[in-house]
Amino acid sequence: MFMRLPLAEFRRGKGAGNRRALRALVARRPPGLIAYDGRDPVGWIAVAPREEYRRLENSRVLAPVEGERVWASPCFFVKSGHRGGGLSLALLEAATAFAERHGAGALEGYPTANTAHKQAAAFVWTGFESTFRRAGFTEVARRSRSRPILRRTFGNRLRKATAASRSDRG
Repeated sequence: MFMRLPLAEFRRGKGAGNRRALRALVARRPPGLIAYDGRDPVGWIAVAPREEYRRLENSRVLAPVEGERVWASPCFFVKSGHRGGGLSLALLEAATAFAERHGAGALEGYPTANTAHKQAAAFVWTGFESTFRRAGFTEVARRSRSRPILRRTFGNRLRKATAASRSDRG
């Protein structure tokens, strides 16, 4: 709920209030995807229409970039012991497919820019730039040295198929 609510509202709902809000959200549509190792949950990625993340809407660094039906994946979690094996990339690819299936025109991410030094997990919850690039995302804005806005756009196949069917009709 942290990215979905203004800070004051998030703090007021701390505990039971935010849990209730999350349950209501889950009842409407999954707010993200979970990776399992057998029966154990080991990873998570948030994915939803960008406008549902109020923190993004109010950020100078992550303010919206023009685009239609943009969804966002603003945070990841990979359990210790499962990091470094490609799980973040698998989660991002699953989130990409999920967003496209649900009508997104594009999926955005706001990863930590790659650095030469290793960073603590607490500081890379937005994912790594290299992971997004491996998944086919490209930079659409960078208002901060350390926080690019990367996007993968969908719909080219649909637009091409629609254009082809129109041209077939004469």
